[in-house]
Amino acid sequence: MYLHAGCQIAVSPDTKYFAVDWLGVEVTRATLGIIGMGSIGYKVAQRARAFNMRILYHNRNRRRKEEEEAVGAHYCAKMEDLLQQSDFVMLVVNLTPETHKLIGKRELGLMKPTATLINISRGAVIDQDALVEALQNKVIRSAALDVTHPEPLPRDHPLLNLNNVIITPHIGTATVQAIHMMAEEAIANMLAVLNGQPIPSEVFPK
Repeated sequence: MYLHAGCQIAVSPDTKYFAVDWLGVEVTRATLGIIGMGSIGYKVAQRARAFNMRILYHNRNRRRKEEEEAVGAHYCAKMEDLLQQSDFVMLVVNLTPETHKLIGKRELGLMKPTATLINISRGAVIDQDALVEALQNKVIRSAALDVTHPEPLPRDHPLLNLNNVIITPHIGTATVQAIHMMAEEAIANMLAVLNGQPIPSEVFPK
């Protein structure tokens, strides 16, 4: 939030000085709650450890002890415990019937009023109407969304007019290198099928 707003202040023709009491929130030593500790969630934890964050995670299956210890992650069997303790909650789950609107009014109400909700999974994992209400009423501090439902949002959607949310256009993998790697992986999978070999990245393994 502060980066986006700070950029606007820095470039605005109306800016005459920078306020000294305009302060953000520390990431270092804050508590990060990761919901969905698959391969992407685990990479998030690896990066968060570099900031000395306290890492909590909730997942259908608990990671091996050595994997937890490698990133300093602590398992929360109940998602509610993670929501209540985290300064930043990051959603890294697949969209399934079970995760559709996984975060709604109840879950947002469990979060700290100083917390930020981050969604890099799919927009429909969050009940967006409940999120708008929570942001408007300061139930949580802010949200950062790389995904929405639908994409893009209608131009009159209330999320677009809130100053405590930042939205990016689903650019989590939008780098030249990532696109090249995805293309190479797709080609490797097609060649494996054509040659009667096991599929390296099968979406639904048999």
